[in-house]
Amino acid sequence: MTTIGIIGAGHIGSQVARKAVELGYDVVISNSRGPETLQDLVAELGPKARAATSAEAAAAGDFAVVTVPLKNYKDVPVEPLAGKIVIDTNNYYWERDGRIPALDNGEATTSGMLQEHLPQSKVAKGFNHIMAKDITTDGTPAGTENRRALATASDYPEAAELVTRLYDEFGFDTVNVGPLSESWRVERDRPAYVARQNATQLKDNLAKAPRTI
Repeated sequence: MTTIGIIGAGHIGSQVARKAVELGYDVVISNSRGPETLQDLVAELGPKARAATSAEAAAAGDFAVVTVPLKNYKDVPVEPLAGKIVIDTNNYYWERDGRIPALDNGEATTSGMLQEHLPQSKVAKGFNHIMAKDITTDGTPAGTENRRALATASDYPEAAELVTRLYDEFGFDTVNVGPLSESWRVERDRPAYVARQNATQLKDNLAKAPRTI
């Protein structure tokens, strides 16, 4: 069975882990404070999960989910993720992360910044525009009327395809935005951000997103 390395055990990371374990994935999860601080979460997740350092989680995963505050993205281990698909859940909260002019000016994207930090990895946007609690509760089977849709973006088709497959397993349709340079369309404060929307509505919201806020 596939192992997912999760770097970041906050709200999103924990919820992705819960759903992944439910679906039969093995999970190796980490945070910035050390594996010993994740004992309660791992006990809840059960035998399919274990806690580790970020480097260990990155090395153990067949692919990885990076869900750390944007200001800490350069702490993500590079070498253990080389050659792997990395799903980036990040959003830019300047109140937390400090002002980043390249983002304020519409010259960069959050996932593009992570891709630059991980030049040998294949980064895809994922799970960034859904409330964490909805990850385990809003999914429905494929073909369900008005099924909720989530967006992805990547410079690598195989990375977008993996996110699409994972979304479907989690119970969501997918809209592919295109390359990471277009991933701003689903970032914070745009029309698609944390809205419950089907694929048609998501496409409409992506199309009307402003480049800068």
